[in-house]
Amino acid sequence: MTPVSTALDDSLLDDPARLAEADVAGLLRAVAMAGAQVRATVEAAAELELSDRLDLGRPRALVLVARPGVGKPAVDLLTSLLGPGCPVPVVVCPVVPSWIGALDVVFAHTDDPHDRELAASLERAARFGATVVLSAPPEGPVASSVAGRGLLLAPRLPVPPELGFPRALTAGLLTANTLGLLVADVESLADQLDGEAERGHPTHESFVNPAKMLALRLADRTPLLWGLDQVAVAVGKHAAHAFATHAARTCDVADYHQALARPALLRTAVEGSAEHNIFADPDEESGSVGLDPRVLLLAVQTGPAADTARHRMAEVLPGVEVIAPAEQIQADVAGRAAVLALRFELAAVYLGLAAGTIGGAGRYAPA
Repeated sequence: MTPVSTALDDSLLDDPARLAEADVAGLLRAVAMAGAQVRATVEAAAELELSDRLDLGRPRALVLVARPGVGKPAVDLLTSLLGPGCPVPVVVCPVVPSWIGALDVVFAHTDDPHDRELAASLERAARFGATVVLSAPPEGPVASSVAGRGLLLAPRLPVPPELGFPRALTAGLLTANTLGLLVADVESLADQLDGEAERGHPTHESFVNPAKMLALRLADRTPLLWGLDQVAVAVGKHAAHAFATHAARTCDVADYHQALARPALLRTAVEGSAEHNIFADPDEESGSVGLDPRVLLLAVQTGPAADTARHRMAEVLPGVEVIAPAEQIQADVAGRAAVLALRFELAAVYLGLAAGTIGGAGRYAPA
């Protein structure tokens, strides 16, 4: 049988009534609660007296436990923000390492209260005297594993687990800030995310809505999300997680050095950037739908190194699109990273609704 040609129902994106009808799970509203998640986590940390109870001096090591879900990209971003200049070793692993001791601090995030592997791991850390900061639901084996021996930051807002990235990131930032390993402006982070949620509001048409524009740019394309700095690469990893979660779309994520070291994919990207532009009529473009790549360069950090990276990629990919939050908002590196992560998350939900992977009209066969 000859496959039927299909096209994305992108008309859904500029029809608020249809969007609301399609979004039966209320995901757009939940994504827009990113700022509220940050405020709720900050309030929970204050009530827990996190700053006083973590006033331990510099730890021997900071162990970041990366579990499935949004905890993994949150840990990746936190690690990139700490960077190679962090004064203590930062260890990222799926469970607490066997050498854990009383001089170490462990941070973990999970939305699965019954993750028994994590529970056993955290129980061992607490038994050996390590300081444990846990972002998790208040019930179940995971929370019980550190009861009375750890700091539990429980969620306060009913947000689907796949949209808990702001809470996970905020808990990690508060931990690193309190330990003196990072200086991130968590207080203004919620306002920055509120601003991005407003810019990406469903009632704003696609030509002024950055999340909708991003969704349309990546519709029927294979996204190549190449970071010009390590923080941007970490944001790209979260974007890939969001697109897979909501839009069933796979993405390539790489540091730009690594992207330049893969000749075949780079050559295809160069050819694609030469053939396609934002004003082209997609009905007139040739090629297999869904296979043509689209490169987006992500830049979060600023400075000479960032300028050099941008110039280098502009030589290889003339006219390639660069998404740099620093050109649009005034925020620190953590704030810019969180805003860009939220933009991709909104775009993934919009694309999922238009493609029918999380509701919506899905694809239609043209007459």
